[in-house]
Amino acid sequence: MVNPDFEVRPSILVGDASDIYLQRTQTILRNEGINPTVSMEFSAERAGVFCGIKEVLALLAKVLPETGSEVWALGEGEELAEGEVALRIRAPYGAFGLYEPTICGILSSSSGWSQAARECVTAAGGVPVLALGSRHIHPNVAAIIDYAAVVGGCVSCSTVLGARLAGVTPAGNMPHALPLLLGDTERAVRSFDRHMPQEIPRVAVVDTFRDEGEEAIGVADALRDKLRGVLLDTPPERGGVTASLVKEVRVRLDLAGFRHVEIFVSGGFTPERIQAFVESETPVNGFGVGRHISSASPNTFTADIHEIDGEPIAKRGRIPGITTNPRLDRVM
Repeated sequence: MVNPDFEVRPSILVGDASDIYLQRTQTILRNEGINPTVSMEFSAERAGVFCGIKEVLALLAKVLPETGSEVWALGEGEELAEGEVALRIRAPYGAFGLYEPTICGILSSSSGWSQAARECVTAAGGVPVLALGSRHIHPNVAAIIDYAAVVGGCVSCSTVLGARLAGVTPAGNMPHALPLLLGDTERAVRSFDRHMPQEIPRVAVVDTFRDEGEEAIGVADALRDKLRGVLLDTPPERGGVTASLVKEVRVRLDLAGFRHVEIFVSGGFTPERIQAFVESETPVNGFGVGRHISSASPNTFTADIHEIDGEPIAKRGRIPGITTNPRLDRVM
């Protein structure tokens, strides 16, 4: 994966996205002339995929002093054990203490999204999974969710910015809006073929006006060898996408001489539903997953001071001193 260019917004740098009590703490410490070097450790509530560290490092690169600071961490996408220390920062408290909740939030949310994607990818058993979660969340975080999904194993994602962060090509089929606006699915796929660059796969949605098998044959007749695949996204009002529907469309395409046309599915897929398709040997060439990833619960990270000026210390319930974890690498 390429090194992503994460934006660190001015509101984050000035602390407006942090807790007010930490802003007040910084004011008090400055006025008291207190700024010790502390070691703060960040650990996760549960096992899963570790994600978000590259965004955290983009923040730390802007706030930590060039000397007198150390950052140790697991790598992006590594498996994370329950309670494992995944990040340790040793630096003057005044340089980064204000960003404790920001760092926890980045790691918690990104790791939760990445783990949800990994669950789908594992269930798919080698069938590609595409992240399609942007319509379910606020646009300010859509790209981060897509990035985390790729870290979790998705082959690509639908947003341009998310794909740019992850170093992949954005992917996605035509929306239902295109055949609706043009009045015909075959006309829509022909227009797509005329106006889109050749490197973009021709994948047509085939459940807009008529029976899925009928529309699949129609778009295959329209584009012949140019057609990469069809997408089934049948709404719940029509029974949704089922294994039997996919198998029927596959047979109808094969009988019509279109064995090269692949079948992609989307619409409410979860790891359990994906696994059921795989176990029933449903001929799916790719799963599109949105809500399961975008609505994933955060893998909550907590942060604790374990040293102050080299002396072991901790609040009650925590063990004073550095927590040994040989898996951590120095990253700053």
